[in-house]
This record gives sequence, structure tokens and C-alpha cells, in this order.
Amino acid sequence: MFSCVKPYEDQNYSALRRDCRRRKVLFEDPLFPATDDSLYYKGTPGPAVRWKRPKGICEDPRLFVDGISSHDLHQGQVGNCWFVAACSSLASRESLWQKVIPDWKEQEWDPEKPNAYAGIFHFHFWRFGEWVDVVIDDRLPTVNNQLIYCHSNSRNEFWCALVEKAYAKLAGCYQALDGGNTADALVDFTGGVSEPIDLTEGDFANDETKRNQLFERMLKVHSRGGLISASIKVPCSLLALQHLSPWSGFQCGPASLSNCVPPQAVTAADMEARLACGLVKGHAYAVTDVRKVRLGHGLLAFFKSEKLDMIRLRNPWGEREWNGPWSDTSEEWQKVSKSEREKMGVTVQDDGEFWMTFEDVCRYFTDIIKCRVINTSHLSIHKTWEEARLHGAWTLHEDPRQNRGGGCINHKDTFFQNPQYIFEVKKPEDEVLICIQQRPKRSTRREGKGENLAIGFDIYKVEENRQYRMHSLQHKAASSIYINSRSVFLRTDQPEGRYVIIPTTFEPGHTGEFLLRVFTDVPSNCRELRLDEPPHTCWSSLCGYPQLVTQVHVLGAAGLKDSPTGANSYVIIKCEGDKVRSAVQKGTSTPEYNVKGIFYRKKLSQPITVQVWNHRVLKDEFLGQVHLKADPDNLQALHTLHLRDRNSRQPSNLPGTVAVHILSSTSLMAV
Repeated sequence: MFSCVKPYEDQNYSALRRDCRRRKVLFEDPLFPATDDSLYYKGTPGPAVRWKRPKGICEDPRLFVDGISSHDLHQGQVGNCWFVAACSSLASRESLWQKVIPDWKEQEWDPEKPNAYAGIFHFHFWRFGEWVDVVIDDRLPTVNNQLIYCHSNSRNEFWCALVEKAYAKLAGCYQALDGGNTADALVDFTGGVSEPIDLTEGDFANDETKRNQLFERMLKVHSRGGLISASIKVPCSLLALQHLSPWSGFQCGPASLSNCVPPQAVTAADMEARLACGLVKGHAYAVTDVRKVRLGHGLLAFFKSEKLDMIRLRNPWGEREWNGPWSDTSEEWQKVSKSEREKMGVTVQDDGEFWMTFEDVCRYFTDIIKCRVINTSHLSIHKTWEEARLHGAWTLHEDPRQNRGGGCINHKDTFFQNPQYIFEVKKPEDEVLICIQQRPKRSTRREGKGENLAIGFDIYKVEENRQYRMHSLQHKAASSIYINSRSVFLRTDQPEGRYVIIPTTFEPGHTGEFLLRVFTDVPSNCRELRLDEPPHTCWSSLCGYPQLVTQVHVLGAAGLKDSPTGANSYVIIKCEGDKVRSAVQKGTSTPEYNVKGIFYRKKLSQPITVQVWNHRVLKDEFLGQVHLKADPDNLQALHTLHLRDRNSRQPSNLPGTVAVHILSSTSLMAV
């Protein structure tokens, strides 16, 4: 995971610390100075802010006091509950926080060696496909000698304030953390992929089957080291473009999205209003535990199979808890044995942490974000994913063939000018995770607020032998929402075959860089399609250049030569030495092959051959074939043809017909 960590802005932590120790000075970061420019990208400061080093705030500063805990953190004056919630989740995972806070023992204050302290720290974050090492000095913004942003329960504990400063440096300034996205922070802490889930749209509160399936997935994510957060969205503060439905992520703070239904007015009171149940609207909560709780006491609890799906959450404010069933003082806890309560860490104090049943979570919360830490190690007992990671860009060019900023499918004239990526599903069916992330935008006084583009992607099932870019619509296998979020995620199950992903901005004419990540069970051979048609080479004049492109779509067959158990048939499409084979359709005389091939043809007089075979243990049996002339002048696209034998002089009919859809064109960019 950390085989290569890149110094951010070329600042080498070890070299800078050595230099400060040699010169016996405390580090002052020239790239993130103790000035208002590091606080705000717009507006004027409020109360007089003084930057102080930890020694100026307390007598005995520490990175950690009594270890690290999700209880350490409290939200400051900036509206960054999303970031504090992500830090709370991080603090509960030792394997993760030790990667974000590298060599923490070495960075800790050493009272026995005060002269070794150089006022410099460094932290690791995952940004746009790589881990970066962010160096900061220890000067922190205060008012009346109090930290004004993220701070700990203990006055002399500073890990969360320093992590926040490093993250603010990445973002451009502290104000850039106001109104951010929990999913982004979870990804930056782990290098994983975040999956937003809209509990309201999915009706999880009322659909027990869906709710149970979601809980099992959350249990799996939690048990394998992932991070989870939950929130209650304010009305229509952010809408998805494609379906005009609320986005299942969380944005703490006002946001706007162009070409969208106008959002309802959101007041400051709406944003973080406390509900009667004790929860806070417009607020991000960290999920710190997911478990099935055994009900009952003594031996009865072991013989009784009743278990309750429960979630533990934490309010970043460090106070204000859920007051409904299973809250800290509720009578429901009498159903759980003392040992089980101790195992769960149940406490009766207003510390911001509380338990809820998952049914109540689905009823009162609107959104959950799961951040999976993707396992790509082949030495693991858990599921291993194969990751394809590709960098791309939306760019503009006067030549349509070189333009790569065509906008979404609403803009049909330019849609296929976008970048295109092909991948393969090599199992009969496979779960595919796809994430597209645009390069993070920084917010500074010089450049203003960094705005995300509205982005998304479509996935099309294409021909089994496609090597060149798509130019016409094919079967849409799946699509994401379009939203002005830093990243967009989709989990989908797809049958075996070849697919093209087209990532786009919502509107044409926008430019930007993006990172595409595709996770499958077996290697997907994911790559970018750069060429529109077969290239002209030095051999083209000798061997010829294609004059015709033909797409052959074999839908299925009927009336095949039968056997007691039905035919185990497959189809092969052949053209000028190239061939495409379908999967075997078992036990039926009316198979649905749904297989496509695309052929760039030089010998127009040579027909395309479609053969049907019966799969057998020793030797496959020939069931028949048809020849397709595939003339572009033939306007009849769908053909149902009788199978014939292979007698070249006088072929005779064999049992069965095959249904074929044919599209031919003299323009090689027609398909």
C-alpha cells in the first residue's frame, strides 16, 4: 500500500527536520504560512487569530494522550463535521491511522530530548491515485489561547489538530474544509473506494430483505477494515442530475449544481437542527462498530438464536446523542447480558457515542457511506480484487476526432468524442466496482474556490472482439449518476463479455483530469481505446485496407437438433481469419446467444460465416451454418436463416434456424 509515497510539493520531511535540528530552529512552512491566506480563500477574518505552537498552548504537549480513540475528537468553528466524523472512523482502525500518521513514535514529543524537537510533522494521504507525504509545521490557529478548529478532549493532545492542518494544506486553506464530503476524507485516509447509499430512496426502513442484505455488506466492510459514516441530509441541498434525485452522499454546508432543479432554501438552523430523537440534521456521524448482538442472559443466550443487528455511531460534537430505543439509559439494555454489554463498550454518559438498531438507523438516517479498503493481496484469506487504474483527461480540440470533452449522452452529436475504456468480464457473472475521480481542486485566495465538475459514466456491452472506439449506441449495461462530487462510484453485476466505459462531464466543453479505477475478481485487461479505426500502415498498400465495417449480432437459435437433455450449443462467427465465439448455452434447443462481433473487411466478396456447434466431451458436433453477405445496401437488418450443412457445392438444410442482426457501412466509424 505504501511501496511508494511521493513528497507533496517536493518537501522532504527527513531532510527538512535534519536541517532544522542542525540549525537549532523550529520549522516554519513557507508553503503553508501562519497567515490569513492559510485560513481563508475569501472573506475577511473574524476574531483576531493567533498562530501558536503547542508549547504556547499547554505545558506538556503530546501527539497522543492515553493512545488514540474516536472519543478524542471535537469539531471546531469550521463546518467540517464530515472531516471529524472521518477522523473518528480512522481512530478506530489502528492499521489505518498508523499509515496516515507514519512513524508516530518518532514524531511524538520526547520530554527527555527537548532539543530534538524541530516543530515539524508529516502525514500520508491518498490523492488521485498515489500516496503523498504532507509536511507541516506545528503552528496552529487559536483565539483566546483555544484551538479554533478540530481539537481533542485533552488540552495537551494534538494529533487530530495536526492531521487537520495537513489536510487543510492539501485543500488550500482551512476554509476549504467548510462544507466538504465525508466520502472524500475516507478515501484519502485509506486509498479505498467509497460507496454512497441513499436509505430513503432505497426504502431500506420498510424493505426487510434489502435492509438485511445491506447490513451484511456493512458488517463485511467493517470486519475487513473499512470505514463507514452516516448522515441526515437537509431537504434537496444537493441533487443528482441524471434522475433529479438527491445524491446519496453527504455535504455539510451549502452546495449548488448547475443544470439542476433549484434547491430549496437551507437556513443555518436547518443545516444542523437537533431532532426530537436527539439526532442532528445536516450532520455527519462516524460508524464505530457494526455487530449482531446476542439477546438473553446466561446459558439461555447461547441456546437462543435471537440476535439484533446494531450499529454504534458517534457525533463529532462529542455530545448530543440518540434518545430512542437502545440509547444509553434505555430499558432495552436489560435484554442483553452484562458480559455482552461490556464487550460492546456500552457507557452511560453524554460522550456523543451511542447504539441504534439497524432498522432505526435506516428509519432516521438518510445516507450511509461505505469506504471499502480494497484487498488486492493474493496472500489473503479474504476476497481479493484485481484493480485496473488509469489516468485520463477531458480535453478540447477543433478536430472532432481528437476532441475528448463531449459531455453526457444528452449531447448525442459529441458524446462519443469522450475518452473510452474497454474491459472484460471473464466469469459467467462477476461483481464489478467502478470509480471515477476527478483531480481534487484546491481553494486559495489567488485561485478562489475550487469547484468540482459534474461527472458520471455509462457502461456499454460491446462486441467480443472490439479493438477501436465506439461511434454508435449499443446496449447500455449500467450507468452512474451525474453529480458535482469529487468521485462517482458504481457497483454492478455483469455477465461475461466485453464492455466500454465512457466517463464524461455533464456538459460538453469542460476540461479536467480524472482517475478511473475498475475492480474485478479476475484481471479485466482494462485499457483506453485511442484509435477510431484500423490504422494505415506500410503494409496497407500490399495487403489492402478495410473497405467495409460489419457488426454481426447473433441473437439466438431455434429448433436445433435435439437430444434427451437438449443441446449444449455455442456459436462461432468467422470473417477473414477473425472469429468470435459465444458461451455454451446448456440444455436447450432454443438458445439465446446474444453475442456480437465487429469485422473490418477487405474482401467484400467473401461472406461472413456463422456456425452452430454442440459441445460434447470428446468431440464437438457441427449443427449447421449460414453465410452472410452483409451488403451495406441491404436495409433488412434482422434475418432468420435456416441452418445448412458444409457441402460447398449443394448445401442442404439442417434442423434449426438462427436469428442474426447485421449492420454494415462503408464508413469505418459508423459502428
